[in-house]
Amino acid sequence: MRDLTGQVAWVTGAGTGIGEGSALALAAAGMRVVLSGRRESELAKVAAKITAKGGQARVAALDVTNADAVEAVVKGIAEHEGRIDVVVNSAGLNVTRRNWKHLSRADWDQVIRIDLDGAFYCCHAVLPMMRKQKGGLIVNISSIAGKRVSPMTGPAYSAAKFGLNAMTDSLNAEECVNGIRATAVCPGEVATPILDKRPIPVSTEDRARMLQPEDLGETIAFLARMPSHVCINELVITPTWNRMAVGPAMAIPD
Repeated sequence: MRDLTGQVAWVTGAGTGIGEGSALALAAAGMRVVLSGRRESELAKVAAKITAKGGQARVAALDVTNADAVEAVVKGIAEHEGRIDVVVNSAGLNVTRRNWKHLSRADWDQVIRIDLDGAFYCCHAVLPMMRKQKGGLIVNISSIAGKRVSPMTGPAYSAAKFGLNAMTDSLNAEECVNGIRATAVCPGEVATPILDKRPIPVSTEDRARMLQPEDLGETIAFLARMPSHVCINELVITPTWNRMAVGPAMAIPD
């Protein structure tokens, strides 16, 4: 396994959930972490957790739907950190009124813009630096919804995550010659704030049995530690007690 000490990670959606879990785990592994997201106050809290444990973190607030702002953050990383070894594209959301009979065009656009377009802008921005380095790992936080269509997640989220998986495959097909590798991480239910948008509320008991942000953080740190000649194209991870298999999570609300 690789020693990550002193290497640089950029994490989007780093203020909460999987992004936060990833940032904490990568910092604990010795990486210098750049934290991006829309809410600077939440990013500052994560940065404080990292520095309190002796790690290194810098906040670069960002709306990933703004391609020019994404380019500016990457330029800042080039100037301040000098390189990018690992990118975790974790910025994402879903909407409450998500099924066909409720979904608005505005909500469709919002999900696609953040979950798919935002990840594309970030990948597009870092590739020139990674090509110059002759290496780098891109981790796209997808979902089991990108592999199995379900009423629970709705068409916009499923379309975005299927697209993200395809984009990850295309990165590996075209950029492997430059030493760049990409992984689509496809989790089942994770106990993050995105659950608060569910049309059917999720109980505290159910949340406790789901994957936790720190589980995903450790998973992403594992990916980062893999030797540079190893590419894990896709990783599916679900809770042992899986509501998607058991059934109650599949209902469509009126």
